[in-house]
Amino acid sequence: MNILISGLITGSMLALLAIGFSLIFGVARIINIAHTAFYMLAAYSIYYLSVRSGVNPLLSMLVAVVAVTVLGLLVYLFLIDPIREHEGAVLIATIALAMVFQEVVLLTFTGDYRTVDFLITGFFTVGGVKVFYQQMLTFGVVLLTLVALWLLLMKTKLGLAIRSMAEDREVANLMGMNESRLAMITMGISVALAGFTGAVLAPLTVLNPYMWMEPLIIMMAVVVLGGMGSIKGSFVAAFILGFTEAAVVFLIPKGAFLRGSVALTIMILVLLIRPEGLFGVAFEEER
Repeated sequence: MNILISGLITGSMLALLAIGFSLIFGVARIINIAHTAFYMLAAYSIYYLSVRSGVNPLLSMLVAVVAVTVLGLLVYLFLIDPIREHEGAVLIATIALAMVFQEVVLLTFTGDYRTVDFLITGFFTVGGVKVFYQQMLTFGVVLLTLVALWLLLMKTKLGLAIRSMAEDREVANLMGMNESRLAMITMGISVALAGFTGAVLAPLTVLNPYMWMEPLIIMMAVVVLGGMGSIKGSFVAAFILGFTEAAVVFLIPKGAFLRGSVALTIMILVLLIRPEGLFGVAFEEER
């Protein structure tokens, strides 16, 4: 039961982060290393609003996600878009941006660990294992978000445009799609997903200025394992690594220290057999 609960929550969190990362990479070929830093900013924003300022927790979450999304759009307009055609420059710039966010949080909140109160208290027991209502609420909300995202991508004109641009940018441009505008919209969706992940997971995790690093490594493993730019691949790989991490933690002594290593090892083994990932394509020309 511990493995099931932990695997579902971890997998859904990784799915949200990885799908957001894959969206902006697929549409604009932007490798946004600061993606999980937005997740950290949302969590700290909720802490500041709900714990320090006494704002209603639900309102705090809404404000945090909106504020982080606006910040992400400003970052895209003034930092990423001018250098978007130079992938190396974007990579370096987003690494620097993540470090800036980290230092700002460190100066503002110090390096002390912070926590956010549960939205709903209490638990029930299944098979001798405590299952907190907050855990079930988090998983339910994330699941609904994933369904809403699927409907957006599969059932709307915007989703069709995003998928078309990710599949073949040249053909999408020939069909009259505005690549720059679509990239900005996708960046907003991507950052909103990262902020939303930070919002719903804030009550279940301990906040610190370095909390963006571990999710970044595992998220990158998910994206590479599923196939760069593949949304379906990111979803499947997220739950594969989520359940793998949970199994390692609960079945192996001191497994908490090995979960990242085991996840990365699985990624390497899969890539040795299928270098393009589970659902990726072998060559850019095949897109």
